[in-house]
Amino acid sequence: MTDKKDLEVKDLEEELQRVNKTIKFRQTVRSTIFGLLVVAAIMVLVAALWMPVLRIYGNSMVPSLDEGDLVIALKSKDYKRGDIVALYYGNKLLVKRIVATPREEVDFDAKGNVYINNEVLNETYIDKKSYGDITIRLPYKVPDERYFVLGDHRDTSVDSRSAVLGALPEDQIIGKIIFRMWPLNKFGTVK
Repeated sequence: MTDKKDLEVKDLEEELQRVNKTIKFRQTVRSTIFGLLVVAAIMVLVAALWMPVLRIYGNSMVPSLDEGDLVIALKSKDYKRGDIVALYYGNKLLVKRIVATPREEVDFDAKGNVYINNEVLNETYIDKKSYGDITIRLPYKVPDERYFVLGDHRDTSVDSRSAVLGALPEDQIIGKIIFRMWPLNKFGTVK
């Protein structure tokens, strides 16, 4: 009889160990899933509020950015000439380069050279200068708290040269484009 009781106690102990292992495994899986959800939620908040990830559409920023590139924008309040910025215009997301800041004067010559405060702007980032379709009155004085933006591909870019768009207020700027994540062969900072 003692052998039968010993077997029953041993079976019960083994079953209890198995049940405890199952409970610990489920707790580990639950805590792992919870941890991953918290990390994902934090990443979404960071991306939405501080560093949005954007996809480039169109070719107005060629050669600096190509259609399909994935870039990271950094929210800021300190924008300067030369920064590539993402901005909202209406319900569209645009990516342009700041060429003039508040209170600067912008002018163009027939060859497409840009003048800021009567000095020619050195634009090493563009392949071809173009006068484009300018419907603003030149010379143009950038109003306070606004930025004059141009696309790097001047023939196709709709930008501040258009009276419809004009100089953009700072509150429409999402952030500076600082980093390209895709394609991998162009991975790195954006200039």
